[in-house]
Amino acid sequence: MKKRKAFQTVGSVALVLLAFCVALALLTRLLEPKYATTLTEGSMISQYYAESGGHEVIFVGDCEVYANFSPMELYREAGITAYVRGTPQQLLWQSYYILEETFAYETPKVVVLNVNAMRYSEPVSEAYNRLTIDNMRWSSAKVGIILASMTEEDSFASYLFPILRYHSRFDELTQEDFLYFLETPANTYSGYQMNKAVNPAGTLPTKHVLASYDFEQICWEYLDRIRLLCQEHGAQLVLIKAPSLYPYWYEEYDAQIEDYAATNGLNFYNFLDVADSIGIDYSTDTYDGGLHLNLSGATKLSTYFAGILAQEYALTDYRVDAAVSAQYDEKLRLYDLAAAQ
Repeated sequence: MKKRKAFQTVGSVALVLLAFCVALALLTRLLEPKYATTLTEGSMISQYYAESGGHEVIFVGDCEVYANFSPMELYREAGITAYVRGTPQQLLWQSYYILEETFAYETPKVVVLNVNAMRYSEPVSEAYNRLTIDNMRWSSAKVGIILASMTEEDSFASYLFPILRYHSRFDELTQEDFLYFLETPANTYSGYQMNKAVNPAGTLPTKHVLASYDFEQICWEYLDRIRLLCQEHGAQLVLIKAPSLYPYWYEEYDAQIEDYAATNGLNFYNFLDVADSIGIDYSTDTYDGGLHLNLSGATKLSTYFAGILAQEYALTDYRVDAAVSAQYDEKLRLYDLAAAQ
């Protein structure tokens, strides 16, 4: 009798704990930002999991990749399967851990890293961290990216239990929080965020002389770690600089990357230098005054880069693969429909 009561007690406690955990999980989901109609960049990191696998090219980096490179155009031009794992203000250590996570799902032949983040040697803000980290699945890579990215205002516990961070959103809940409670809809095309607006480049801020143009040691350390991680998995690392007019990419920056690439046997493509050859017109091909390309500009850049990737790297033309082409034909249909609207 005593044993039966003990088991009943344990069972009751277990049920209470289970109910508490379920309630906490549901409450947390309600309070977390959904990134569906505002700050949509925050949901991009989670969209990869539904498409993970089968990509021969993976992009990592900041807005200069997810705004400027379209995997749909890479496929249309050369049958390349690609995904852009970009996030706002993605720092070098964040690219490293996102890439580490990616290799747990697939092994691309080519990893494309945008080097703009070399200019940043410390976390920018907790808000930017959240856009990159919150929707990553739990793994050793997520633990690593949290520990490497936390600001003084951050705490590991708030990433482990997001309700500690978002409990105050009770008064800020909107219809979006209930409408997208179960799932946030995809807002990218294999990681590319389409923007069709046109805002010509005008007068840019003054180009200041800097006290030092040297990249910080932490950036070199993580660039090395990314290179070695790619080497470990048999992927070719390709360095790029997107054709963004601002923030300025100084010649001194370029020289350091060129030297690193030459020393380590890597290719580095600075698309700023060949913007005219690509056909980029900053009066029609940018949506924010030259910082990022719009759909027109991204189409030109992606088509140009597709030619380089197809010629220089041993990539498969999946347009002749019936199963893959059927999948991508549907993706292209939706992509072209959105582009035409």
